[in-house]
Amino acid sequence: MKVIIIGCGKVGYTLAQQLNEEGHEVTLVDRSAERLQPALNNLDVQAIVGNGSSFEVQKEAGVKDADLLIAVTDQDEINLISCLIAKKSGNCRTIARVRNPEYSADMDYLKLCIGMSLVINPEYAAGAEIAQLVDIPEAAEVDSFARGRVELIQTVIPEDSILNGMTVQEFSKMLNHKVLVCIQLHDGEVSIPKGRSVLHSGDTISVILPKKFIPRFYRECKLGNMKDYDDVMIVGGGRTTFYLAQRLIKAGYTVKIVEEDDERCHLLSESLPEATIIHADATDHDALLDEGLDKVDVFVSLLAEDERNAFLSLYVNKINPKCRRIVRLERLRGSVIVDGLSLGSIVSPRDITTEYILQFVRSRTASKGDNVEALYRLMDNRV
Repeated sequence: MKVIIIGCGKVGYTLAQQLNEEGHEVTLVDRSAERLQPALNNLDVQAIVGNGSSFEVQKEAGVKDADLLIAVTDQDEINLISCLIAKKSGNCRTIARVRNPEYSADMDYLKLCIGMSLVINPEYAAGAEIAQLVDIPEAAEVDSFARGRVELIQTVIPEDSILNGMTVQEFSKMLNHKVLVCIQLHDGEVSIPKGRSVLHSGDTISVILPKKFIPRFYRECKLGNMKDYDDVMIVGGGRTTFYLAQRLIKAGYTVKIVEEDDERCHLLSESLPEATIIHADATDHDALLDEGLDKVDVFVSLLAEDERNAFLSLYVNKINPKCRRIVRLERLRGSVIVDGLSLGSIVSPRDITTEYILQFVRSRTASKGDNVEALYRLMDNRV
């Protein structure tokens, strides 16, 4: 496929890198020559300096022959206009990243008018993923398939689980073949387990099962406590927090939000009247303890700085080891700095955005040549 990417920030570069590796012809467009230079140095792509919402610039990028245009600049309006121009001038498929909550209510209408194939809001998608993790307490990662009827859950086998030392064949018989172990990570090696493969404590496994079967699976395998969580504390009052809190409140959770910016606190209190908004510095441990940090069921750290999120997660693990922890990491995700640290579940809006777009591109590519409807990459693209 011929793909034009408008915006060479972190998401744009990652998309170009992945699509380039998968054999697509990629052209990057950005106002900044400096931001385009790393892509030119490291990737087999074309690059054009200019405004991606300009018809002349898109024409130079080859929009008339393009199969897909992806607009991921840091300005929603430029992304929307870029898609509109591409649709009218080249009639290619278009994808836009749109982050402003004010556009959320009108998104279906905008998508229809502009004719976009996909609109992705990173913070909304991250909020939805975190809400899934809260609903399935012991899962490190959750993915939905078959329109939400089946879940793929990634979890770590604890020392006291009956799965420790059990073969996959024995596991299947015990659960009446309702659960499929599809990936096993043992001693750093990823494999697709066979019937005779042995499961060990400390292994990370990915299993596919019907959604309604999840509580029984956790209970019978002694994988953790599937009790209903009630109290959720969220640190950081950004857009992801807003979308997450909306979902959790609707699901019946008690939500506390800790935010140090006074103006943002007022905005959150107006838009989320059911939540408790706490004006405090998240690094003030005494303030967090006063608000019940040592007793909270779920702790979610969504601050802008990776380091603060990581340190807070480690601190919560020290004073409240039974607490479910979920942290936002962008720059440090997958780095040797945090590798091996007990940080809980890690969520990255940037990676979620990239994966959503890549899934769309792969499904379109696959449908041209064979019967594959979708292609997913799991375990950090190792499967």
